[in-house]
Amino acid sequence: MEYRQLGASGFRVPALAFGTATFGGTTDFFKAWGSTDVAAADRLIDVCLDHGVTLFDSADVYSNGAAEEILGAAIKGKRDRLLISTKATFPIGQGPNDYGSSRFHLIEAVDKALKRLGTDHIDLLQLHGQDNYTPVEETLSTLDQIVRSGKVRYIGGSNFAGWHMMKSLATSDRYGYPRYVAHQAYYSLLNRDYEWELMPLALDQGVGAVVWSPLGWGKLTGKIRRGQPAQPGSRAHEIAGTGPAYPEERLFAIVDALEEVSEEVGKSIPQVALNWLLQRPSVSSVIIGARNEEQLVQNIGAVGWSLTPDQVAKLDAASDAKPSYPTWHQKGFPMLNRPMV
Repeated sequence: MEYRQLGASGFRVPALAFGTATFGGTTDFFKAWGSTDVAAADRLIDVCLDHGVTLFDSADVYSNGAAEEILGAAIKGKRDRLLISTKATFPIGQGPNDYGSSRFHLIEAVDKALKRLGTDHIDLLQLHGQDNYTPVEETLSTLDQIVRSGKVRYIGGSNFAGWHMMKSLATSDRYGYPRYVAHQAYYSLLNRDYEWELMPLALDQGVGAVVWSPLGWGKLTGKIRRGQPAQPGSRAHEIAGTGPAYPEERLFAIVDALEEVSEEVGKSIPQVALNWLLQRPSVSSVIIGARNEEQLVQNIGAVGWSLTPDQVAKLDAASDAKPSYPTWHQKGFPMLNRPMV
């Protein structure tokens, strides 16, 4: 397994991380992702560790805390061999302070996550979304307190807008608070919006991308083709109404290109899609998920080899989309733009 620096920090993480959204399945939404219990989770974690996948990502809202509980139970006796990333901010109760990035909520969220995980520290805590009501000074001073307490090692954001991430980084610099070194962001061949503003920010400010849903909400597995819709039981079918919109023909063109490249390299379509992401600038780690051991081993096969520049260019061309303003305007002046390499 390849290990990479997480942003500009000294923290090294595996190029592939394992996502635990499939653990639990105690809500209708997450049941579509999976219903992995403790015994199955224990086996999947062992397979991950055998292949060098040592970072496990969760969140308090995954099955209302059940995912963290199952992860905690499955890592007993293994904690010193792995890294834990989890997230907080989204609603995890009915109370007026059961969400957000306030001092009140973050302190409680971290303490409850530690209890569910059965550990004394979280290696990477990410705010699951930006809270536009809480001042970033309050949020970051609280995170500073939590880091100094030893309960959290590193911090990051998730699903942030560029302006909010930059405002937070500037506040950290001004007051000497810990900086966000990670941004858990949605990025795939199907939706490349991350490249427009967040990637240049990441490269400039040293924020490593931790990519979620790298297979485009299950649509880049190769199972969805022209005249072949998502099948019942698959995640792409069960949560078809969620996720970003995309032109159907664009998906088909991307899958066609993936299939062509997969035949050239002798790898599966998902492995090619994941490998493309692993070669993108600013990407520190890509989160893979799996309902079973076979899927997991297949996804891990995305590392240890690289697409050629021509193959990358082919996938780039098939997945290209015109960015929004002001990015499309800025791209018209290449002499003003730093290459993203």
